[in-house]
Amino acid sequence: QVQLVESGGGLVQAGGSLRLSCAASGRTFSSYAMGWFRQAPGKEREFVAAITWNSGRTYYADSVKGRFTISRDNAKNTLYLQMNSLKPEDTAVYYCAARRAVGVTAQVYDNWGQGTQVTVSS
Repeated sequence: QVQLVESGGGLVQAGGSLRLSCAASGRTFSSYAMGWFRQAPGKEREFVAAITWNSGRTYYADSVKGRFTISRDNAKNTLYLQMNSLKPEDTAVYYCAARRAVGVTAQVYDNWGQGTQVTVSS
């Protein structure tokens, strides 16, 4: 198991930027693929971005491609999500998740953080 703690959420105006962080502890962070997901009120949790254990490949939802960047620093046991050109529809609770192999659906991940709120005002 790996323990995950997100941070960096907040309130930002449309067009602004935020960087989310996900600090990992427990078993070796570098052995896990990581993902970011989000969940807006009344909606299902949706995929945002994912990255392989060695940053060799990244994956993005179409809705965030070109605006968000996922990255990781295995030496610091930390995952990041740089979010630029934010839109009101990006408002949600953002979660990081870990699993052995990279995936793009929430159901395949078995380690989750508690989430951090991102609110984008128009």
